[in-house]
This record gives sequence, structure tokens and C-alpha cells, in this order.
Amino acid sequence: MTDEKIKVARLSILSNTLLVVAKLIVGFVTNSVSILSEAIHSALDLLAAVIAYFSVRESQKPPDEQHQFGHGKIENFSGTIEALLIFIAAIWIVYEAVNKLLGDMEVSGLGWGLLVMGGSALLNWVISRRLFAVAKKTDSIALEADAMHLRTDVYTTVGVFCGLLLIQVTGLVWLDPLVAIAVALLIFKAAWDLLREALLPLLDIKLPEKEEEMIRQIINDHAEDFVEFHKLRTRKAGPERHIDLHLVVPRGTHVEEVNQLVNHIRQDIEVQFPNAHVLMHVEPCKDTCERCEEVEICRK
Repeated sequence: MTDEKIKVARLSILSNTLLVVAKLIVGFVTNSVSILSEAIHSALDLLAAVIAYFSVRESQKPPDEQHQFGHGKIENFSGTIEALLIFIAAIWIVYEAVNKLLGDMEVSGLGWGLLVMGGSALLNWVISRRLFAVAKKTDSIALEADAMHLRTDVYTTVGVFCGLLLIQVTGLVWLDPLVAIAVALLIFKAAWDLLREALLPLLDIKLPEKEEEMIRQIINDHAEDFVEFHKLRTRKAGPERHIDLHLVVPRGTHVEEVNQLVNHIRQDIEVQFPNAHVLMHVEPCKDTCERCEEVEICRK
């Protein structure tokens, strides 16, 4: 699975490198700020792909003396950095587009621009689908961030393509910087969504309610073997989920039975969440209670 993540990250780097070069050449040839804005967007995608590649590789390293909980949060750091870089790119695009509106708006050689934009949209759609599939399979925030970049690039590239087509049909060259500004607004939205998704796990926010409910259900499937559980805490670091709780068992339960119960619950959680790390604090029921007696009867 790790090899698959690294391979698809390399594929993203290769495709983005090709697109950056093609868009820059055509952007300068046509003097189109919307194409140049797309080249900058793709350059940020390339940087994001490089960051994703290294973060995916580093996050797979096992825990060590300095990082005893593993390296999963590296993916969240990379996603946060990528989002901030996208914000900067969007601001730059708006700046260039406004200057274009106030100055020279000559655009030429639109045929090449249309060809490159169309090919770029198609290539990014294919690569982003592959990235999304692997990201979902491996629960990788870094690959998901890279996929979001490329999918946003698809939409903005299609927008530029339509803008260039309108310019060619109508001759209204002022549409070029307006399309660039529209591209920047879409980039702002994508950057904000990505920043939230990558940053929140760094604050150790709990898992989504749906996932916590699944965890509770898995634990309750073993309810006949324990009295109750409490202090369930969850957090996420990259693709890893950390879960800890207190499990109350009937008094006098043999250590071996407790160990088997804990292992069964842990294994069931890991089946549903493969990258989960489960820690359970086991404690005996302190006072005589009906529930404790029910469990004792079930055990007999």
C-alpha cells in the first residue's frame, strides 16, 4: 500500500512538470494572463505534489525514540503548507489580472492556448481520479490534498478554455483577465477547504461523530463480556487514528480473559479502521451492581 502511495505521488509530479512547462510557453507566446495564471496554478500543484511525495514517504516511517507516536502528522503539516501556498498564488493571479485590465490586453495565438488548456484539463482529470482513489484507499490527507489541487486545476482550466474560446469568437480581450480573477476565486475556495481539513487534526480534534459512533458500536458488540466503558477519546494524525478508553470488567475476571477481550475489541476496531492505534485502560467494577451480576451470569 505504501508503494502505491509513493508511485501515484511520483506520477503527479511528472504530470504537473509537463503542464507547467507547456502552460508557461503558451502563456508567454499568447500574452494571455489567464493562461499564465493557470501556469502559476500548475506550478503550485507541482510544488504540492513534491511536498505530498516527501510527506507520504516520511509519514510511513515507524515510531522512533524522538517520535514515539509515529510520523503521521507530517501529512497534515504538508497539507497546511500547500493550502497557504495556494492562497499566495491566488493573490498573485488577482494582482496580475488587475494590472492587465488597467494596461495592455493584447492576446494572440489563441489556438495553441485552447489546445494546451484542453489537454491540461483532460490529463489532470485522469491523474486526480487516480490520486483520489489511492487517497481514499490509504486515508492519506497528503494525497487527497494533491488530488484536490489537480481537480481544482481541472475546473479552472476549463474556465480558461471557455474564456479563450469566447475571446476568439467575440474579440473581447478584457474577458481574459476577468477569467483569471474567476480562477483565483475558485483557488481561494479550494485553499480554504484544504486548510481546514489539514489543520484541524493538528489541534487534536476528535474523529467525526459518525466514526466515533462506529467505534462505540464495535465495543458494544462485546457488551456481554464487560460492565461498561467510558472516557472514550479519539484523534487523528495523518492516516492514523488514535483511540483510547476505560473498560470496566466484572470483579475477579481472570487476567487472561481480560487480555482476550481487549485483543478482540482492538482487532474488530482495526478491521474497520486499519490504521487505528487502540489503548484501553482496564479497571474492575468497584461496587456490587446489577450489570456486574448480569455479566457474571452470562460468563457462566
